[in-house]
Amino acid sequence: MSETGANPCLACGACCMSYRVSFYWAEPEAAGLPPAMTEQLTPHVACMAGTNAARPRCAALQCGAGGGVACTVYAHRPSPCREVEIGDEKCNKARLRHGLAALAALAV
Repeated sequence: MSETGANPCLACGACCMSYRVSFYWAEPEAAGLPPAMTEQLTPHVACMAGTNAARPRCAALQCGAGGGVACTVYAHRPSPCREVEIGDEKCNKARLRHGLAALAALAV
C-alpha cells in the first residue's frame, strides 16, 4: 500500500481548510509550537494562524506536488488537531465540504 493509501490524511488536508483551530492561549508554548503559527483571539484563547478567516486555511498546511499534504508542525500540533480522527464526524464533514468522499472510521 502506498504511503497516502495507508494514511488518507496525506492526500487530503480538508480539516486544515475547514475549521478554526482554537485552544487555551498557553498550549502552543508548552507544546513547542512556533509563535508565528498562532493568532491571539482573546486574552485566554488563541488559534492556529489562518484558521480564523472566512475561508480557513491553517498556516501549517503544506501542499506538495502531486496532491500530497503535510502539517509542518505535526509533532507540535495543538489538541484540537490531535482530536480529529480519520473518518470521524469532523473529518467527514470537512471532506464533504471540499467535495471529497466520506471515509470509514478506523477500528481501534
